[in-house]
Amino acid sequence: MAKTNFAYEKRQRELEKKKKQEEKNRRKAELKNNPDLAQEGEEDVAEGEASTPGTE
Repeated sequence: MAKTNFAYEKRQRELEKKKKQEEKNRRKAELKNNPDLAQEGEEDVAEGEASTPGTE
């Protein structure tokens, strides 16, 4: 049986975390620069919560 390459898997997890963090920071900076987008985003979240399937 093949030996698992834990170092590769760890590196992939680290890259995934870094990518998510950069995306989060980018969105925060975008909202900070455009307050109008923040209000639209809040409305989208409110609509999404109301239309979540299986919560009836």
